[in-house]
Amino acid sequence: MRPTAPLHTSRKGNCLDNAKAENFFSMVKTELYYDWEGDDPDIFERDLEKYIDWYNNVRIKRRLDGSSPVEYRLSRAA
Repeated sequence: MRPTAPLHTSRKGNCLDNAKAENFFSMVKTELYYDWEGDDPDIFERDLEKYIDWYNNVRIKRRLDGSSPVEYRLSRAA
């Protein structure tokens, strides 16, 4: 059976369709993974969860009026 909609495929290195995800994972690698010195995957998973919580709830962004991403979304939804 042939698909009715065209499938999206992109060349390697062409990340325009998922630039936000690519940016996030680049930050995770730079700020967490490359400096991480442990060898236990469970501890890394815990540290990754803490990083994601910080990234969404604590980190402030100037372009979001000095708010964290979650604070900014909540203030715009009200």
